[in-house]
Amino acid sequence: MTNQHTHKPELLLPVGNNEAFYAALEAGADAIYLGLKNFNARGRANNFTPWQVAVMIKQAHSQNVKVYITLNTVIKNTEIAQLIDTLFVLEQLKPDAVIIQDWGVYFIARKFFPKLELHASTQMGIHNSVGVNHTGQKGITRAVVARELTPSELKSIAQKAKIELELFIHGALCYSFSGMCLLSSFLGGSGANRGICMQPCRRIYSQNKAEQYFFSLKDNELIKHIPYLKSLKIDSLKVEGRLKPAEYVYQVASAYRKAIDNEEKIDEAQKELEYDLAREKTDYFMGKNVSEAITQSANTGLYIGKVEGIESGKVYFSSRIKPENNCRLRFRDKETDRQTVLKAFDINDESNGLWSFSTNNNEIVPGDEVYLAGVKMKFPSKIKTDDIKINDRAPKGLQRKVFDSLKHPKPKNTRPQVFIRIDSLQWLKKIRLEDFDGIIMNFDMNDLKTFNPALPFIKKNIRKVWVELPKFIPEGKLDFYQNEAIRLVNAGVKTFSISHLSQLEILPRDARFMSNENVYLFNDAAIKAINEEKVLNYIYPLENDIDNMAKGSDRNGIVPVYFYPELFYSRMPVKLEKDIPFSDKTGASFRKEVKDGVTITLPENPVSLTQYKSKLERFGFYKFLIDMSHTPPSKNTPLTIKKRLQKSEQIQPSTNFNFKQGLS
Repeated sequence: MTNQHTHKPELLLPVGNNEAFYAALEAGADAIYLGLKNFNARGRANNFTPWQVAVMIKQAHSQNVKVYITLNTVIKNTEIAQLIDTLFVLEQLKPDAVIIQDWGVYFIARKFFPKLELHASTQMGIHNSVGVNHTGQKGITRAVVARELTPSELKSIAQKAKIELELFIHGALCYSFSGMCLLSSFLGGSGANRGICMQPCRRIYSQNKAEQYFFSLKDNELIKHIPYLKSLKIDSLKVEGRLKPAEYVYQVASAYRKAIDNEEKIDEAQKELEYDLAREKTDYFMGKNVSEAITQSANTGLYIGKVEGIESGKVYFSSRIKPENNCRLRFRDKETDRQTVLKAFDINDESNGLWSFSTNNNEIVPGDEVYLAGVKMKFPSKIKTDDIKINDRAPKGLQRKVFDSLKHPKPKNTRPQVFIRIDSLQWLKKIRLEDFDGIIMNFDMNDLKTFNPALPFIKKNIRKVWVELPKFIPEGKLDFYQNEAIRLVNAGVKTFSISHLSQLEILPRDARFMSNENVYLFNDAAIKAINEEKVLNYIYPLENDIDNMAKGSDRNGIVPVYFYPELFYSRMPVKLEKDIPFSDKTGASFRKEVKDGVTITLPENPVSLTQYKSKLERFGFYKFLIDMSHTPPSKNTPLTIKKRLQKSEQIQPSTNFNFKQGLS
């Protein structure tokens, strides 16, 4: 007899269209999450109007089902007015919570819409107990933790957490840490943090003439871990899939409902998940080994057999299951990955596991693999919004009041300042600190431990030195960074650069800090939020564009003008050789590095915005960052870049990322 854990977590289901809403309710959701037409991380889903959401909240609440609204993208300065309208609408709708990423959304919601309950999206990059509890100190009631946690890390976080925890248990996995992927944005301005990721991790890449899906992950499936998650008292178990059809929502929800309610039926429930018709499955970092988490198939769907022959417009195929009429089938040539999807009407049983149907499609050939790609289930498709009254425009007085609160003072010092970032101790032998207004040291753990602040040239320039904390600090390394921060402060280094707002909790009380480009400050409201923390300096995001910067009132941040952007930042190892270029089918070229167990994908050529210095100064920006990370230490390179910057000249070869074309 299986031991039943008494704690029963919330089953949280995705809703991306009308049918999925009814499927989630019918399948036993405790809560659902969905997006309005804007500002949500699944911009390609159908999403909903406020009037539809009003009806859905009323109907869900009548069945004791909670409704969470996703507002989890970063916001541009030109969108602040629309954001205020959206928050005004949400205050009328009264959802059970709003899921957010942007600190600007947090600032405006807390100050002007305090009745809204806020949850921290996984896009916020919360991956340790410090991140969870700092979020709670801000009045956010739930944190959606990173998917990359191990069982022991999750246990430690759960034991220390002072707010609710939500965990993804099923669905698609991003190769990069959520919120830290820049590749889609880099390849064409479609930012993952803007809800329009073009899924570059699903592409084929080649290195040394070998072509593979190096980054394409199998789908997450944690159903076998339900007893453990219940024992940790995780508050909410979340299914990914707002782009998926209602049939997927119903199939997955039914299986997890069964597993949560009765642990003895987990094996039975897991077999049902074969029919979610998604990708191959992995339990990722919750399992014992992630080495098999990468898939070499881009297919979704259930493999059922192969095409045995074609005769007179009839396709004959073997299948290990009985296919239903009107199902969707995918046919794949495993050599070329050519795929054909169609509906199969009037399927005939030819006996002994052989089936047939008629089609005029001539792309299918004998030997093609056959996948069940979809089955039709009946769910209502209409949401009646008659008699629903919502004011979808915030009063002009409120708009004015919010905008007045977001105004920033002009810089007091208009002398150009140039900061430099280095990523190894070897750089200290190559550069003169006197040549720069500040030096940001982004060392790995070994170099950080070795760094000696007592060196004479360091002591002489101690006020220029900023020690940077990494984007990802696993639970087991929190003490290391906290102890190093104490050591450095005691030695006179009192200024730090943080990659996550929660890292303030790691620093000693008398330390001071700047926030780097990974604390996303895309708008004046987010900068107001960070200013409340008494930040000394901040770096604008790498994805930013000149139009967005110009439309804001802030001019006090540091503009990155030379850097290699970390396009993928992942805990997941890949079978690529380090520092040897690899490319996609468009010819874009990249390389891989590994730092403290994190795999980093970089472009072959840097981003150079040095040619825009004069333009930036005309707009009122006077602080600039030259980032020498991922660059071999050299005496001449930083000075050459600095001279080009002073002359407003471009470094070649290079790109300008989104700076000119814009971030969509």
